[in-house]
Amino acid sequence: MIQFGTGGWRAIIGDEFTRENVCFVAQALAQVMINEKVTDRGFVVGFDRRFLSDKASRWFAEVMAANGITVSFINKYVPTPVVMFKAKNMGCAYSACITASHNPADYNGIKVFIEGGRDADEVITQKIESAIATLTAADIKTIEFDDAIEAGSIVIINPMNEFVDSIIDFVDMEAIRNASLKVLIDPMFGVAKNALQTVLISARCEVDVINDNENPGFDGRMPSPSAATLFRLKHLTAEKGYDIGIGTDGDADRLGIIDEKGNFVSANEVLMLLYYYMLKYKGWKGSVVRNIATTHLLDAIAADHGEKCFEVPVGFKHISSQMEADDSLIGGESSGGLTIRGHIKGKDGVFASSILVEMISVTGKKISELLDEIYGKYGFMYTAEGDCKFPAKERGRIYDKIYVEKALPAFDYEVEKVSYEDGAKVYFKNGGWALARFSGTEPLLRLFVEMATKDEAEAVLEQLKAFLKV
Repeated sequence: MIQFGTGGWRAIIGDEFTRENVCFVAQALAQVMINEKVTDRGFVVGFDRRFLSDKASRWFAEVMAANGITVSFINKYVPTPVVMFKAKNMGCAYSACITASHNPADYNGIKVFIEGGRDADEVITQKIESAIATLTAADIKTIEFDDAIEAGSIVIINPMNEFVDSIIDFVDMEAIRNASLKVLIDPMFGVAKNALQTVLISARCEVDVINDNENPGFDGRMPSPSAATLFRLKHLTAEKGYDIGIGTDGDADRLGIIDEKGNFVSANEVLMLLYYYMLKYKGWKGSVVRNIATTHLLDAIAADHGEKCFEVPVGFKHISSQMEADDSLIGGESSGGLTIRGHIKGKDGVFASSILVEMISVTGKKISELLDEIYGKYGFMYTAEGDCKFPAKERGRIYDKIYVEKALPAFDYEVEKVSYEDGAKVYFKNGGWALARFSGTEPLLRLFVEMATKDEAEAVLEQLKAFLKV
């Protein structure tokens, strides 16, 4: 069964991620487009560096073309944000990228985007799933890739220059040029290098890159920028005197940052830094959107500047929708994805990295100094996280405990309220919170706790694990 999660459809290569299933998804999406009478708006397809991504993008394009849809095919691996950017500019109703983002190397998948180049919501993914359920192998239409090119139904494009130029036009290039920064990039064997390096070199930064060769196994690591996976970037940034270390995930829509001292800057802190910078130092206005697993310190920053902070379920489509509804300034999530008003309506690690470099340049302050400034003004909160694997047979028991029994541990802190909008989130009266939810991209139970101290947060996290027996 092909089911979409919070970040598209992802599956293990050779198990569910097969040519047949890729074609099923493409045929179903083509049928949705035919039913909605939007085939004349074209379709953009791109891919990352994962195993089979290049081939799968061709399979996908062949099916779309056979259904009378003109496909703009990006014939070189690119960051997922490039696909979203091009689809937005072309006015496509739908587009797609072959990627499993930050999942382990044995996964691949398909991200589907809708109007404006933003992540497809549940309404659309349910339409695709429903269409798939009605299809048989005999229903799949396809055409040879080269024949489709000759017929003009597949058009080769390369939008990288447009994408890079849009970022250069957005950021304060003069301020960056005057700062003479040293930057170290770790694309984690993914697709960020070309775009990010071009932006920063154009701004006269001294740029070095590690882990940039093609390696579909991601050197045995998760292609997800975290304190654990960016250990080499942490070491080199401090040892070699870089002003910032930038890590991006496999398809470059998320980022992980290392400060000048070699400390990992969490995704929560990146969001705080950027929102604070734009409000205080650039004088911009606007609300912030965060998901339920992201720091509440954003609420404090917003309130201090007379702005609102909106909380939404996990899934960037919810962030994009709320940002559009309130014309929000920034939206993001604790997993490392964010976007800013005026750019695309989805996650973009290349763009966010460029704004962070601008932040250092404009303020003349180190990342650690800016974080101290924020914590000195709004107080400190620590987030503890836990990804818990469990046998498939245990899912029902855990689900019942959380959603049916709605049972809670005997916390040492007074509970203000509990929300079951997306998992179970407990709000404590002291301003802390705890969340348990099933992952929408992997077979995991994700736990998050934010408290005033590291010891408090980790103690509540262990209490949750023991209570749920994970």
